[in-house]
Amino acid sequence: MVALLSLRDRVVQEVAKVVVSKERETELLLISLLARGHVLVEGVPGVAKTLLAKSFSECVGLGFRRVQFTPDMLPLDIVGGFIFNMRDREFEFRKGPVFTNILLADEINRSPPKVQSALLESMQERQVTIEGHTEVLPSPHMVIATQNSVEFQGVYPLPEAQLDRFMLKIVIGYPAIVDESAVIRRNMYEMDAGATQRATSAEELEGAFREVEAVKVTDEVVEYLATLAAETRADARVGLGASPRAMVHLSHCARAKAYLSGRNYVIPDDIKELSVSVISHRLKLNQKSLLLGGKVSLEQVTREIVDRVKPPR
Repeated sequence: MVALLSLRDRVVQEVAKVVVSKERETELLLISLLARGHVLVEGVPGVAKTLLAKSFSECVGLGFRRVQFTPDMLPLDIVGGFIFNMRDREFEFRKGPVFTNILLADEINRSPPKVQSALLESMQERQVTIEGHTEVLPSPHMVIATQNSVEFQGVYPLPEAQLDRFMLKIVIGYPAIVDESAVIRRNMYEMDAGATQRATSAEELEGAFREVEAVKVTDEVVEYLATLAAETRADARVGLGASPRAMVHLSHCARAKAYLSGRNYVIPDDIKELSVSVISHRLKLNQKSLLLGGKVSLEQVTREIVDRVKPPR
């Protein structure tokens, strides 16, 4: 377990060379990677969402592609498609940018639903099917999508089916004064100056994936997860509760969290610590709660549900 703890420390330290005060966010990205999940990063413009994703991919040493989502995009621009080869006089499949280890879907909500839906199969099944032809994606495969939390013009809200495929949601707010001062000093002469070094190897990551899958989840913890899911659906403020996939994702994240903490078993605190990041973006408030405006937030509802469900000993 010592090697794994040093992996977490190395990744956090490398990303910190470029991105100021995002240790918690970096750890969540690492948890999602080890749990083989995808991440939605939300925040106002200029808070280093894209820089965080790019720096993280560099330090873990995986293949990286970036796609800037725009209103005029087509599914072909993401997953690829069949192109006629003039030399061979036949159609051949040309892979799109989704065929990589880490795909940065920048400003994903700027593209229409037909483009967003192109990622549904790849995010869930790790493959792409076009005209009956199926291509398997590289392993591991992780989508890091960013979206602006304040714009309403020229954007398309992500459908529930796609939100449910994101294992974690990371919300990035404005930095504290001391952190913002450090950002200004660091970028005094060149924006986003600096670069990360590779902090791990393919062999070490493969070993980490196997170790995470071997982390034990007891029957009591499984029942605790099922009870949390039932409570989200029974809450009077919630119109759409957590799906079974949400709780599967939470169990995977908890195993990765336990592994990074040096344990080979999950404890209820792992569930509690990650619940808001895993569950809140999948919930949908009912009409009555929406009429209250900003008085009720999904994060607040999730925390209250987690607090009132008694964890196992």
